[in-house]
Amino acid sequence: MIDPLSFASKESMDATLSKQREAFLKSPATTIRKRKADLKKLKAAILAYREPLKAAVSEDFGYRSSHETDVLEFFGIIQSIDYMIKNLRKFMKREHRHVGLFFRAGKTYVDYQPKGVIGIMAPWNYPLSLTLIPLATALAAGNRAMVKPSELTPRTSNLIKQLIEGVFEPEEVAVIIGGADVGAEFSRQSFDHLLFTGSTTVGHKVMKAASDNLVPLTLELGGKSPTVIAKGQVKQKTMQRLVFGKLSNGGQTCVAPDYALIHEQDLDTFVTQFSDTVSKFYPDGPTGKDYTSIVNDRHKQRLIGLIEDARHRGAKIVEAGLLPESANDRIRTIAPTLVINPDDNSAIMREEIFGPLLPVKTYRTMQEAIDYINARPRPLALYYFGEKDSDCKKLLSNTTSGNVGINNTLMHVAQDDLPFGGIGPSGMGAYHGIEGFKSMSHAKGTYEQSYWNFADLLRAPFGKFADIALKLTLGKK
Repeated sequence: MIDPLSFASKESMDATLSKQREAFLKSPATTIRKRKADLKKLKAAILAYREPLKAAVSEDFGYRSSHETDVLEFFGIIQSIDYMIKNLRKFMKREHRHVGLFFRAGKTYVDYQPKGVIGIMAPWNYPLSLTLIPLATALAAGNRAMVKPSELTPRTSNLIKQLIEGVFEPEEVAVIIGGADVGAEFSRQSFDHLLFTGSTTVGHKVMKAASDNLVPLTLELGGKSPTVIAKGQVKQKTMQRLVFGKLSNGGQTCVAPDYALIHEQDLDTFVTQFSDTVSKFYPDGPTGKDYTSIVNDRHKQRLIGLIEDARHRGAKIVEAGLLPESANDRIRTIAPTLVINPDDNSAIMREEIFGPLLPVKTYRTMQEAIDYINARPRPLALYYFGEKDSDCKKLLSNTTSGNVGINNTLMHVAQDDLPFGGIGPSGMGAYHGIEGFKSMSHAKGTYEQSYWNFADLLRAPFGKFADIALKLTLGKK
């Protein structure tokens, strides 16, 4: 556990930021060799700590499968670092841009410079990848970084601090330990960029705090990501991919399917096949070795409250899979649960779920499904299962979401060359890929004027050339 006496103070955070900024100003242009070396030593340290980190995550959650942590955390972290090392030269390369007709003797280009000190506020649900991938991105862009991991996974946060301090000096990367008060103070620091991953509610507070210092933000939030299953597409592969996305990490995933829209003729088949698929995924039920528990008692009670509220409002509750009653035998464990046709005013249809509960609503036409999605805040992800036909095109053309998965769930996050981010209430900005590198870099545009330049003739006293240029550009009077 984290000793409250080790929590960072405002004064210590101020001092760390000052030291990092001073160090950056002494050496602002980090070389590609230095950046790659930093990424490689970060990767080596992560792999060296792999087993103790997996044990810490499982203890923090109450239980999490070792394989799940490998697949959902370490796989993505290492793949992301390798991707950045491989592409860093291309990312850092100067971009030459088009020069207007009357400025042709000059040239324009964009250089991507490090911003300086990046603040990273990480959540509890993926305490490794959502801390270390943003950190790797900040280092790839040549920055210093201050990292605030979640207090809800204290053992993991302590190990991350130990890992980082073993390979980086505090003026390069610093880990700030503390609770909600420390996090609030962290968000008020005058970083050169701040990346926050967490809930929309806390995102509002972070954005407000950062505005005092005009700190640019990347907000990776959440929301209710819908899954639309086309008529007649409740098939084995569909259900396997849906169950994977819904129940991985016990449903505690920001891009997990938050509710499913099923054609009304497929509802009974869906309920049966969902339960059958859960049984195959977890043959020992919710206390099996591959099923993850809920991170703390407060979140478990919140999930139970969502179920009871939906039940009270007339929804049908179906526990899926084998031995659902055995969930009571393990700490903070909830069986996979379908909530059939909940009232739209119920809490489960208004709040992001973050647990192994899946509301199921029926539709009659694709337009009805589209209208339902568009009547709600824009989600972080949208999933579609079916043929790439006119219905698919209609859905994707007429809805807006952070990202899309077609015949899969979660997998878009693992594509390193795609940007990852939300829109509106589900976030702003993106990281992963070149977009992540650019978000933590300053795009400095330069216009380099040669000795001879037509633009010299576009100033007082104006003559015939100015008239010709205006006529060509703006047209006749």
